[in-house]
This record gives sequence, C-alpha cells and structure tokens, in this order.
Amino acid sequence: MTGLCLGLAGVAWAMLPIAEFTLAWTHTVEKIRWEEDYRVTADGLLLTEARIRGSGAGMEIPEDAIWAKGVWRYRPALPPQQPLRLARIPEAGDYQLCRAADCQEFSMWLGPSHADRPWLEVWGCPIAESPVRH
Repeated sequence: MTGLCLGLAGVAWAMLPIAEFTLAWTHTVEKIRWEEDYRVTADGLLLTEARIRGSGAGMEIPEDAIWAKGVWRYRPALPPQQPLRLARIPEAGDYQLCRAADCQEFSMWLGPSHADRPWLEVWGCPIAESPVRH
C-alpha cells in the first residue's frame, strides 16, 4: 500500500495511510487561503487541482483559472512531485492536511514548527498494511 510520508531527507517522521489529500495554507502577507488536491501514486504526489481565494503579492492567478463558488480553480500541468518540499517556520503558520471535510495542522503529527528546521518534505511511500484481526 502506498501512503504519505512527512519528514526530511528521506527520513519519515510520520506515515499516513492515505491515497488522496488536500494541502492547505494561508498566505502569510495577503492572508488568503490556498488549497491543492493531491493523489498519492507510485511515481509521487500528483497535483490534480489547485484553488486560491484571491490574488496579491506573489500570488498570480493562472490564465486558465476559472472563478467558481468563491475561488479560482485551475489544474497545474506538473509531473508527480517526489518529494514535495515545503517551507515550515513558526512565523508563517502551519500547513493543513485535509481529508474530506476534516483538516488537521501538520503539528498534529510533527509537533510545532521550528526555525532551525525550516523545511519539510512530503512524499508517497510504501506503508505496511495492518494485519486484520478477527
């Protein structure tokens, strides 16, 4: 089974048995929420759709984005990312990992962010399935 690993330099700090998720965060300057939907594949994390609620400094809306239900929606043409590297510092707030309507901050699995560890990597990784007990 392929799941999601959170860590750095190939060392997993947390392993989650999920096949799809939304990565969400709030832009530190503009205070606008971003969301990216990913599917975990054997080749890496495939970005299937992105949403942004507005534009601002460093937040250009792609030309092919469509305005619908209060957000700009677009589909970036990127190959699977393996790993996806994220900046994670206390001043920026935390990323959220969402499944269905349930969002949890990364700190739930990793503890608070630290200025001396400003990077985090997220990647698809093999996860052993739990044995079924009867």
